[in-house]
Amino acid sequence: CWEVLAEPIQTVMRRYRIEQAYEKLKELTRGNDINQASIQSFISTLEIPQQAKAELLALTPRQYLGNAITKAEAI
Repeated sequence: CWEVLAEPIQTVMRRYRIEQAYEKLKELTRGNDINQASIQSFISTLEIPQQAKAELLALTPRQYLGNAITKAEAI
């Protein structure tokens, strides 16, 4: 589910003060089929540093854990 990458993308967008980060991702993801190409296309349009863009482009749903490790350790 490529939609899971909306979380780190939104976090990076907010870090670089992109206005309406949530709304932009909502427009991308709600009611649309999301796949690797659509996520990477969206990331490519972001006005963020190239290094941040490269890190986002390298993410896949399989490797993204978000804060799951922190949550699991807290149990």
